[in-house]
Amino acid sequence: MSGSVEAKAVRVGDVLVERGLVSSQQIEEAILVQQEGGKRQLLGEILVELGYVTQEQLTSALADAQDIPFARLTSRMVDRNVFGVLSTEFIEQSQVVPMFKVDGTLTVAVSDLTNFFLVDEVAQQAGCPVQIVAALAEDIQKIIEDVSQDEAPSFDELFAEAESASGSTSKDSNRADVEELGSDSPVVKLVNHAIHSAIREGASDIHFEPDEEEFRVRYRVDGQLFEKLQPPAQMQPAIVARIKIMAGMDISERRLPQDGAIRVTSRGNQVDLRVSTLPNKYGEKVVIRIIDNSNSLLTFSGLKLDADSQTSMQRICKEPYGIVLVTGPTGSGKSSTLYSMLNEINSPSINICTVEDPIEYNVKGINQFQVHSKIGLTFASVLRTLLRQDPDVIMLGEIRDSETAAIAVQAALTGHLVLSTLHTNDSAGAITRLQNLGIEPYLISAAIVGVVAQRLVRCVCKECGTEAEPTPNVAQAAKRAGLTIDKITKGRGCAVCHQTGFKGRRGIYEILIPSDEMRDAIAAGANLGKLRSIAQTQGIKTLFDNGMAKVHSGETTVEEVLRVTSG
Repeated sequence: MSGSVEAKAVRVGDVLVERGLVSSQQIEEAILVQQEGGKRQLLGEILVELGYVTQEQLTSALADAQDIPFARLTSRMVDRNVFGVLSTEFIEQSQVVPMFKVDGTLTVAVSDLTNFFLVDEVAQQAGCPVQIVAALAEDIQKIIEDVSQDEAPSFDELFAEAESASGSTSKDSNRADVEELGSDSPVVKLVNHAIHSAIREGASDIHFEPDEEEFRVRYRVDGQLFEKLQPPAQMQPAIVARIKIMAGMDISERRLPQDGAIRVTSRGNQVDLRVSTLPNKYGEKVVIRIIDNSNSLLTFSGLKLDADSQTSMQRICKEPYGIVLVTGPTGSGKSSTLYSMLNEINSPSINICTVEDPIEYNVKGINQFQVHSKIGLTFASVLRTLLRQDPDVIMLGEIRDSETAAIAVQAALTGHLVLSTLHTNDSAGAITRLQNLGIEPYLISAAIVGVVAQRLVRCVCKECGTEAEPTPNVAQAAKRAGLTIDKITKGRGCAVCHQTGFKGRRGIYEILIPSDEMRDAIAAGANLGKLRSIAQTQGIKTLFDNGMAKVHSGETTVEEVLRVTSG
């Protein structure tokens, strides 16, 4: 198959049933899931999620039905000399891998067999006939990353190149000088490399920090900061200027804080960067927040919830009206949980509106509004206007004051579902926090439909994790959570996890759905101790209990659970 692809009508369900991979009943179940709540997922994706078929079986079957070869892609199958026939940007956006060229025909691996125009685009870019091979998306991504890593210059090479180009730069350089330095090729390469390196390593933030004698760059990965590189101090003005140019900031203003935004493409996904600058004694500190718009985490399956937590969250976010609160400290994953709830109920038949500061993720089908406090556009003022926009569901980024709290509770009592966040230690604490904001207890009792308290625990690195005998303290902690632990898993530390023993994070949750007894206590103005006691009587699984269950399954450690749940 070359030059172009003839669209061949292939019904995924029929193909899989014909090959004996799934049953007709499983197809019907997947279709019901697809239709429920207006989900936009493809049927094949749902079958993989339900565990009825693997991604390899799905891709292989679809390829066979369209007379396309299927292969598990490896580096040995790819001729690096032909990789350059397509631009890096096109390869990353389209998620294709040029494999080899024989008799003038380029063979290309693709994972999306539904895009019938892709081969024509590749042929146009390459300037030759094209033949395609079906491959798994994960295999294609690994090849792209391997080639990018091999071709990327080292930071030392970039430092040397940038130093020779910029020389010694005065911090008092004029605008033209700084703008020219920020546009220098080696500085551009260095900043781009630092950003893409951080995205590949799963960092949430990049810190560019000037000091008297040095200029360091640190990444925050899994909640922990570690130093990544130390460019020469004289490069600081040029690097900051480059970031400002990318973020649309005023590069000549170095005395006042500034905010900006950048959008880049990485691994075929759009990634938004929020940029903040703040002058200090030795220059400007820059922090870049990385927001991956792939939405991979913005579903319940992406959050990897346990069965009980997922059932409870589905129950509360599908209530017709009331207020749902997600609580926890900054950086505990509250926004991801809120967006997952919105995606769970997102449907063309309901009007979902959000009020955020700032808007963190762009979600199709949802009306999102940005707060601008400096011009009087506060949470309360936007929310008040929003109630005249016929909303069904309202998501507030945060309840910060008594005015916002009062309007949110009133909206919940007048037929709207309101989702928002608070900063409290546990689920019962959200009730008393609303009381402290001046909301009458009887209104809270009537409005509240659920509270989710959460934390993020680091996961044991899969590369260096080993089993060990639990210590007496660990066994005692497990007993408190009603568990018996025979083995624990700990990471030794390796290059993959930066010698920490941890790689990646998972949420632990405490979900409070008020019973009649709890509502009566709330209406009576019960204190925090009384509310916690009732919750325990109801059999609520605390953050500690949920964390210890993950220790039992070998996902994390007792020390990590205690770190995030103590206090």
